[in-house]
Formats: sequence, structure tokens, C-alpha cells
Amino acid sequence: MKRCDIKLYRGYANKKELVVYGHVVKKYPSGDHKYTRKGFRYARTIIQLFSIKTIPNVSVVLHAGSVTAETVTEEDGYFRFQVPLPEELDGGWHQYSVSVDVNVDGKHYEATSDEEFFIPYQSSYGIISDIDDTFLISHSRRSFRKLFVLLARNVQARKPFDDVVRHYQLLSYASRVHPHKENNIFFYVSSSEWNLYDMIVRFAELNGLPKAILKLKKIKSGLDDFVMTGAGSHDHKLRKIQNIVGFYPELQFILLGDDSQKDPEIYDKICNQFPQNIRAVYIRQTRTRSKPETSQHIKNIASHGIDTCYFAHSNKAIIHSLDTGIVFQAPIDTLSPDQADSKQP
Repeated sequence: MKRCDIKLYRGYANKKELVVYGHVVKKYPSGDHKYTRKGFRYARTIIQLFSIKTIPNVSVVLHAGSVTAETVTEEDGYFRFQVPLPEELDGGWHQYSVSVDVNVDGKHYEATSDEEFFIPYQSSYGIISDIDDTFLISHSRRSFRKLFVLLARNVQARKPFDDVVRHYQLLSYASRVHPHKENNIFFYVSSSEWNLYDMIVRFAELNGLPKAILKLKKIKSGLDDFVMTGAGSHDHKLRKIQNIVGFYPELQFILLGDDSQKDPEIYDKICNQFPQNIRAVYIRQTRTRSKPETSQHIKNIASHGIDTCYFAHSNKAIIHSLDTGIVFQAPIDTLSPDQADSKQP
């Protein structure tokens, strides 16, 4: 029997369909401890993640409740299921599994893996956030510094922006009916590659960021590709966000990004296409001064009647969320004493 691993990612569903996806690889580096290694050992972990060998053209089988479906991996080992749900499920997290048990070119591959998918509650918002330089300090504008940080600083040494965790925790309570923690569906959509999935998930867990579905860029399988991590076209982000918003026509979405790359332009296009589905747009200012082109995109978005906030510090975004009624009841532990006092009548 030939060894292989199935790397699954958190999926999502609406009332009618389920979407889950993953990769089949020859060997996936295991163990959360690898993301807390230091020095060269951590750099080696990142290099291993970008040296993964995928397995194309193998059949994989999905099991989710009464649902069973089969598909074949693409050339980069990626597979995706979008299948009907025969019965309506309750809101929240549910389990699914994917298995491989096939013979290919005289080699027998066998593996099974489990993950979760999320169904929004009736009163939910959808939260779509970029990652690098939106909540995770990454220096995306400076390629060599970004690579240095990626290789030299483990998940315990990487830092979120001040107050960003408070803002995201606050948004986890946002509701059009009543506040309830973890009521909302969060998507973290980034130009980082699937190779960094576990690192991002671990960082979010360590820092108290809401549990999210990730939508990342095509997996890379070589060190030549690693040097260009996060670079290239961001068109995939536009397509992924369009698919998410279109998949949940009953939800209103809150979009969060930054002005270091293409988020303002992408969100402008999304708001022009789905003006009734977007509740608010938040853009982090990553330089000392605001960018004129970002300000113009913000103006375009606001012309649709969508609330906007272009901010240098997350405390401004927090106050905006409260003042505009996006969050009408703030959990006390998400606000600093000064912020909590400012909301008292």
C-alpha cells in the first residue's frame, strides 16, 4: 500500500448545497508543534509545507450524513465537492469525511480524513476578511521582508494588529435579530497559498480570532514557487468572494481588507455587483497617509448606501461598528474599559 494523506479544509453549506474541498498529497507534515518551533527548525517547517507532493487523478469519496459523492483530483491534487443536501440541517458546525481507496499505475492509495462544515443561522451575517495586513501583520508591500517574517517568526511570534481581535470577536455577535456568539459565518480569503492553511488556522486559534472557513490560492509544490508566495494576480480573490456572496443571497456581508494591495478595488467591484448584499466595508490604512485611490474606492462603495470605514487603528473600526448598529449589543469582554465607557448613555 502506498502512503498518502488527505488534507481537508473547513467547508460551508446553505439550505440546499454543501461545498467542501481539499488536496490529496503523498505526505503532509503533521503535528501542531511544528508551528511553534524556533529558528531554523521553524524555517524548515515552512519549506516542507512548500515542498508537498500532490497526487493527481485519484478518486475521492465524500461522506456527510446521508450524502455520498465521488470526484477525481485535479493535476495539483485538489478536489472540490458541491453537492445537494437532501435534508435541511441546523445552523452551526457539522462533520464530514473524505476517503481514498484506489489503485493507480500499480500503486494502492488508501486514506481517510475528517473535517467540519458550517451552516449559517437564520439571523447571521457573513464576514469576509483578508488575512495579510488586515489582521495579521505581514508586510505584504515588501516582498523580502514578508519572506523573512514567514520563515523566521513562528505563530507565537507573529502578531495581529492592536484591537483587531476585539473587533472580530465583536463582529461574531453581530445579528439582525439578537446577538449570539459565533452566530456568524466567517471567511478568511487571501492570496496566501493552501500550503499555509494550518499556520493561519493555528495563528487564529492562538489569538482568539473567530473560527473561519479559509479560501486560499493554488497550492505550490516547489521552492522556486515559494519565493513568490502571495504574489501574482489577485483575480482569484474576486472570483471567490463573488461565489461566496452568490451562494448566500439571503445574507448580508461585512467585508474587511487593507490598502496594501487590491482589496479596495476588489470590494468596490463586489459592492457594485451586489449592492443589496453588503452591509459594511472596512479598509485598514497600512501607511502613514491614506491612499487617494483607496479613498475613491471607498467613496464609490458609500454611493450604494453601504457603511464604510477607512481606518488606521482598529479601535476606530470598533466604534464604527457600534455607532452604525452593526453590533447593537457589545459583549463586555471584547471592549477595553475606555471603549466600554464611551458607549454608556
